[in-house]
Amino acid sequence: MLLKEYRICMPMTVAEYRIGQLYMIAKHSHEQSEKGEGVEVIKNETCEHPVHGQGQFTEKRVHLSSRLPTWIQKLIPKIFYITEKAWNYYPFTITEYTCSFMPKFTIYIETKYADDNGCSKNLCGLSDSDLRERTVEELDIAFDNLAEKHYKEAEDPTKFVSKKTGRGPLQRGWRDFVDPIMCSYKAVKVKFEVWGLQTKVEEFTHRSIREILLLGHRQAFTWLDEWFDMTIQDIRDYEQRMHAETNEKVLR
Repeated sequence: MLLKEYRICMPMTVAEYRIGQLYMIAKHSHEQSEKGEGVEVIKNETCEHPVHGQGQFTEKRVHLSSRLPTWIQKLIPKIFYITEKAWNYYPFTITEYTCSFMPKFTIYIETKYADDNGCSKNLCGLSDSDLRERTVEELDIAFDNLAEKHYKEAEDPTKFVSKKTGRGPLQRGWRDFVDPIMCSYKAVKVKFEVWGLQTKVEEFTHRSIREILLLGHRQAFTWLDEWFDMTIQDIRDYEQRMHAETNEKVLR
């Protein structure tokens, strides 16, 4: 098992990010989906937790066979998807990824959000044994390298200026002086218990997760003017519309 805690700061409040995150996920999934590949939404419904209260449960199938490296494609069937189950009790979420034909492969993510700049030492409440295994990675949405295939000038935080809020462009060291600021703390456990492949698969999975987190958070910020005035009901309506359109793209 390989455990990393990603800390991703954003120039907004935790309350604002709740809307921005949901908007980004729905729009990004729609953009990345095409015939036979992408994100298929199975469930999107309310749920209840004895400690965290009412939340939102989603179940998705992520179809991505052709997007994997050749060495992984050789190990999997052509009809391949990963199941994502997420319980959103904002500002606390749980996400699990599993694959039915690879029961020894799992990704488990616990996320907490705080109005700080990533300075909390153990916001996710990891056990002593997990803390000994944990590696902390701080992601900078403005200045960390993004894969060239994902780069768009309109989604560059060093060039974007919000017309509605005046936020941006982000400058070096922005996490030390920008206000407001919040941080996503993501404790990510990747497990692939297959001798000879464990380290390679776990490290590849974390590299992929890091790239997805960096891209998604850049988009959530640079799409700020698209979602800033939305209410939680507005975003639920938007999600429903995007999910229907995305499923049509993936399944047609």
